Amino acid sequence: MEAKYQKQEFTFKDRELDWLRFNDRVLQEAGDPSNPIYERLKFLAIFSSNLDEFFKVRISKLRQLKKVDKKVRKPLGLRPNRTLKLLYREIDRQQQNFGTIYNNEILPELKKNNIHMLEISDYTEVQKSELRAYFEEHIADSLTTFHGDGISADSFEEGQLYMVGYDQKTEVLEFVKVPTDSQGRFRKLKAGDGGDYYTFLEDVLKLNVEEIFPDRHIKTLWNIKISKDAELYLDDDYQGEWVQQIYDALAKRQTGQPTRLLYERGMPTVLRKKIKVALDLGKIDLMEGGKRHNFRDFFSFPDPNKNPMMKFEPMPPLGHKAFEQCGSIFDLVKEKDQLLHFPYQDFRYLEDWITEAAKDPQLISIHISLYRIAKESRLTSALIEALDNGKEVTIFVEAKARFDEENNIIWGRKFEEKGAKVYYSFPNIKVHSKILYMERQEEDRIRAYAYIGTGNFNATTAQIYCDHALFTANPKVTKDLNQVFGILKREILLPKLKTLLISPFNLRSRFEQLILREMEHAKNDKPALIMAKMNSLEDKEMIDLLYRASNAGVKIKLLVRGFCCLVPQVKGQSENIEVISIVDRFLEHARLFLFHNHGDEELYMGSADWMTRNLDKRIEVVTPILDEDIFGELKDIIKIQFSDNTKARIIDRASSNEYVLQDRNSGKVRSQYDIYQYLGSKK
Repeated sequence: MEAKYQKQEFTFKDRELDWLRFNDRVLQEAGDPSNPIYERLKFLAIFSSNLDEFFKVRISKLRQLKKVDKKVRKPLGLRPNRTLKLLYREIDRQQQNFGTIYNNEILPELKKNNIHMLEISDYTEVQKSELRAYFEEHIADSLTTFHGDGISADSFEEGQLYMVGYDQKTEVLEFVKVPTDSQGRFRKLKAGDGGDYYTFLEDVLKLNVEEIFPDRHIKTLWNIKISKDAELYLDDDYQGEWVQQIYDALAKRQTGQPTRLLYERGMPTVLRKKIKVALDLGKIDLMEGGKRHNFRDFFSFPDPNKNPMMKFEPMPPLGHKAFEQCGSIFDLVKEKDQLLHFPYQDFRYLEDWITEAAKDPQLISIHISLYRIAKESRLTSALIEALDNGKEVTIFVEAKARFDEENNIIWGRKFEEKGAKVYYSFPNIKVHSKILYMERQEEDRIRAYAYIGTGNFNATTAQIYCDHALFTANPKVTKDLNQVFGILKREILLPKLKTLLISPFNLRSRFEQLILREMEHAKNDKPALIMAKMNSLEDKEMIDLLYRASNAGVKIKLLVRGFCCLVPQVKGQSENIEVISIVDRFLEHARLFLFHNHGDEELYMGSADWMTRNLDKRIEVVTPILDEDIFGELKDIIKIQFSDNTKARIIDRASSNEYVLQDRNSGKVRSQYDIYQYLGSKK
């Protein structure tokens, strides 16, 4: 009998706080001395880039909600002031740790490898002369400067590094944009000892401050960075009438308003106050950083030594025997379902398929949904070629893919100009699915082919994101997928689905049925197990159901890369739920769901996390795995990941990010490396 579950203090974790704990796992990788030094630098860059986006999106939302009347906020349980204070406290702790790792570990390790980062105080007279000449020749004439009078957020570019000086005689602020876009962030210096010496571009400006502002009494410059509001997508977090009430309360809100001023440690109080007043910021919006900002620039830090020991060992994409040996990918997929795993295997096989389709005289049509479009790629070129060859091409472009809106619309227009039927942003819902549907005239019939992935159609991210991609001609799948594109083309209002799980139609209800079935097995003293992997877990209804399943005796193992609002291992609530997170050299991105079903297992993969927005407010596609060989392969991969004892962290009540301990008898398991070896053995 199911134990009674009552909500208690530890029912749900705060989404924003737990996201910061995810970013802390990234910072752990920067602090891990077993990682090569250049990879540790990269993790610092990832941490910094993640935090910038957090301020732009999540902090922005909370700041705006502060302006909403309490009568509207209270029923939703919104306490933005309290949450912001907790977030800033955690961010400050992480920033302190960040500075310790960079200054006390990264810089000394670079120095051991004869790579030196110089401060102004380290410059020799020869180097000073060199940098003054460089400034005069390459920077001085194109430098952007502006006065503090009348400045606003519009004066600053999002995420760009600026410097500010203060003329104490005239009490005027002077700003200068650090021209990293044209000059790069790092400037190499000459040295006679055979070492490699670099300095930051902002220090070159500090050295030449009197040349930048010759008519001012400014002796030094201070680094600052402004974070701004992104567009507010409340539908991702709230439902129904509350969304409209919040929007109405924020009717005068403008995007692009500053959310944070990150300033260099040691900046004089008078200077901070003047900037605060000029930009209409609150005290809580001013955040002291270290001496350096925009650590994402370390993605492009020079590598003068080319020492392979300073980076991860190469893991070139593996070949896939069936794809390599086939004459036609259509013939291969017609014969049997195929599965690829990125970045372990080569993304070019998908590009090859669309390129083959573009040239194929038997091909009738291509339908594809594009969420984040690469600026240039073989895939987009192949779609253009298909149009040039007279193929019918229908493309759904998500115009509201955050931070990719402009690029997506540009590509949509290019496709339209070539004759494609292009559909943008389904009304009131995002299209997040990664799907491809093609029809081909074969002998006396039209055969349909499908592709369902967990990641975007993007060759660049496919080198970093761990995803799975199913190629199939199974009519059970293709018939349902054809209906999905019918919905996107506004030809179908309500699909009649038999195989696929599609949100917002049957995906939530089907997952609920699968969980309830495991509960029935447990109640009848039969083995009951759920193993699920996803990016984030936030939906309260799903979490409540998992708690009920735990109390019924279902064993639940979750792998959640990002934030997890479920609280595991709480007596009377989640004693049978274990959660881990893996952060390693690749970004875990796939979604997989395995249900034991008393030995008659079912396995699903697709684009949907267990988040309210994915279950109810996006077009998501999740497919059952019907091919026996593919089922076994994915199950093996899941088992490897849940056995990780090197890069897996335990997600507990406090989100303390303790590493899973290695068992002396089990040996070392680093899942991303072990999966690569597993797939390599199948070549």
